[in-house]
Amino acid sequence: MKYFLVMVLLMIPASYAADDNDWIVLFDGSSTDEWRQYGKEDFPAKGWEIEDNALVFRPKVNPLETSGGDIMTRRTFGDFDLRMEWLAEKGANSGIFYHILEQPDQAIYWSGLEMQVLDDENHPDSFRGVDGNRKAGTLYDLLPITPHSAKPFGEWNEARIVSKGPVVEHWLNDVMVLSYERWTVEWFAMLRNSKFKDHNEFGAMQRGHIGLQDHGDVVKFRNIRIREL
Repeated sequence: MKYFLVMVLLMIPASYAADDNDWIVLFDGSSTDEWRQYGKEDFPAKGWEIEDNALVFRPKVNPLETSGGDIMTRRTFGDFDLRMEWLAEKGANSGIFYHILEQPDQAIYWSGLEMQVLDDENHPDSFRGVDGNRKAGTLYDLLPITPHSAKPFGEWNEARIVSKGPVVEHWLNDVMVLSYERWTVEWFAMLRNSKFKDHNEFGAMQRGHIGLQDHGDVVKFRNIRIREL
């Protein structure tokens, strides 16, 4: 019996074997204290709301109103294990950014790597890009995933991003859908042929903020937590 228990423990990845005290709760369903608007000191007054223990973005109705904007964590993180759940309503598009460098004259996506959040069946972006590199779970507009494990719109998806040095993993609904390495010859060659080619800060940060995107569609996030590695 002891031998069996040892073997089971050895089979569990180190990234899973974490004490509850290791986790930093970024959103507990009741407070946005860990977040602020990208480029601002405060959390947006409109657009982002707490509903049924979820952080929800709803687009503006009045064209004269300003958008809620992208939000990001007040803290920065280096190596991490990030987990959350997301739900896209029909036709919705959003994203989870990481390793963000806040720049006063640049949008959040020119530095932050993005795990795509999308209703794959109904948003046109799902059918654009190259080899499906804009579908849910992808490194947006750069690397496709396999297999495709996203749930349909209206259902909760479990997302996980593990970043350790140059290696990053994307997990979706308990399936590792992508693993890639930054700062290699192949990585820089890929960036030179992408829309990010004029932004040297993109993917270069070893430490940065975590962000959630205002793409003008209804999306929901909950149970957001992170563990530093």
